[in-house]
This record gives sequence, structure tokens and C-alpha cells, in this order.
Amino acid sequence: MAINTLEMAKIFQQSLDKQMAIEATSGWMESNAQNVKYNGGDTVRMPRISTTGMARYDRDTGFNQGAVTLTYDDYKLTQDRGRTFHLDAMDVDESNFIASAGNVMGEFQRLHVVPEVDSYRYSKIAALAKGASRTTDGFAPTADNILAQLDKEITGLQDTIGETEPMVILMATPIRTILNNAKNIERHLDVTQFKAGAIDTKVKTYNEIPIFSVPSARMKTAYVFNDGTTSGQTEGGFKPDTTAKQINWILISRRSPIAISKTDKVRIFAPDVNQKADAWKLDYRKFHDIWIPKNKLAGVWANIGA
Repeated sequence: MAINTLEMAKIFQQSLDKQMAIEATSGWMESNAQNVKYNGGDTVRMPRISTTGMARYDRDTGFNQGAVTLTYDDYKLTQDRGRTFHLDAMDVDESNFIASAGNVMGEFQRLHVVPEVDSYRYSKIAALAKGASRTTDGFAPTADNILAQLDKEITGLQDTIGETEPMVILMATPIRTILNNAKNIERHLDVTQFKAGAIDTKVKTYNEIPIFSVPSARMKTAYVFNDGTTSGQTEGGFKPDTTAKQINWILISRRSPIAISKTDKVRIFAPDVNQKADAWKLDYRKFHDIWIPKNKLAGVWANIGA
């Protein structure tokens, strides 16, 4: 029986979406996009609400009139990324296509897509924090100084947004090891259940704040995202920019970052309809970006190394 390529594409997409949510350390940020409006194209609209403050209640005239302003800000989706792959018909037939294609796309996403999306998001957050003067620059963590610096930044952030605002610590893995070796660290660490959208997992906490350990290669301030065609970029993928600095950690309100993936598509063409080769053709496309609205930048602080 011939393979239903449309149905297989749906199955692969569901599997890849699940893998993305589990393996991307930034996957939880997509749960903040429920109120975003998307009508096609490369633009999304996000609501921004502002109100006037409290006023005195008068027993004769009653309530003072307040004002509510609801506006929508436009944001551009800038990351339009993808690849196409061929599986030669002599190597893959209908009986083993599903397993072979699943392995190819799963490995591609695990080794290339997930790290790239994470890296883009963290570098973008660091850039936004830098632009808002919400960074510590040139800090070199040691087991002796990391607790004091981390506590100082957490206190400053909580003093701005309030202690009840849920936060997350995104920390480069080598820095996490330094934290684990700090004196008396055991009194600060615990484990909690972290839930956001499709994500439901156990994570360690520092003073009740969840910590996500992120590979240091994904925690740079700037990257070059290869276009796949320019000389020196044909292999695709990404690499740190020559000006990049290491991000030690990011403190962030869980409600601040809004990550979006659109036109996230997998297409499958059987050899009989592939006009370029006698091969199965697999197309993968991911259109994504991340933003922090201006009124939520106060919920971000980035600690950047030398």
C-alpha cells in the first residue's frame, strides 16, 4: 500500500513538536503567546494594556473616572529557516521509509534546530537586556563570589517586579557547576515541578526559583546564522559571532519572554512525484522569533562574562 505522505507529514510534525518542547531549554517561552494575533505574513500583534492609578473615593461624588488603554504593537518574525533532504529510493523503500525518515528528521532537529533556536532566543534576550541597561558586564564567577552576585541580582529584580512574580534562572552549564561548588550551597537548592504549556518536568531550584541548565555554546551574546548559499556558509547552521561574549546567566520573569513558531512545516514527497531525483524528499521549515514587550523588560537581568 502506498504511503499517505500528507498523513505521514502530520505524524512527523506532531513528533517533532513534542521533541522541540522537551529538548529546547527555551521551549516553555512559547506558552506565553496565547494572546498574540497572527493573520499570516511575517508580522504578529501583541496586546499592551495600561491603566491609570488608584484615586480617592468621595462619599458624595463616588468613584473618580479611570482610563484603560488597550493597544496592539506589531512585531516582525525575522527567523525564516529550513532545509530539504533526499533519501535515495535505492536505500529507502516504503517498508522502512517511516523509520528512516523519522530518524533523519529527529536527529536533524536534535542536533541542529533545537540548539539554534535556543541560541537565537538567549542572544536576543541578552541584547534586549543590554539595550535596557539591565546587565552585569564582565563578571567572572567563582565558588567564592557567585552566591553574593546571584543574590544581589535576584534581590534587585524582585525589588522591581515583586517577590510573588514567578521567575526562572537560565544558567550556562559550566557556571551551574561553579554554583554547585559554592560554600553552603546545599541550603539554597531544592527540586520542584515545572509546568508551562506542554512542558511538565522536575527541575532544581535556587531559593525556590527554578534553574534551567543551558549548554554554554547556546549562551552567547551574538551569533552568525548561516544562509546555506553564501561561500563559507553552505553547511548551514550557526556559530558564535567573533564579538560574542559568554552569558553566565539570565534572570527572567516567566511572563516576560514571548516566543513564537509559525509556518512550522514538514512536507514529504514520494520518489514518483519528486521531479529532481529518484528519492524521497523531506522539507523542513521553521519561522520563529522571540520578543520581550517594553512593559516587561523590567523582568529581565543578564549576567555577561568578560
